Amino acid sequence: MPMELYVGDIVELKKQHPCGNKKFEILRTGADFRIKCLGCEKQLWLARRDLEKRIKKVIAKEEE
Repeated sequence: MPMELYVGDIVELKKQHPCGNKKFEILRTGADFRIKCLGCEKQLWLARRDLEKRIKKVIAKEEE
């Protein structure tokens, strides 16, 4: 069952980005996710399955 992830959520990944940061903001959801590194502002596209494997924890959720 897929994780409940929403646009605006901040997630911490298991491995760090080359800039040294582990925190990313979710910009787009669906079958593919677009996430933005909060250190260097680089944007990445990942498949849902790959992102769910890489998430260590969800830090903040956007209020609905």
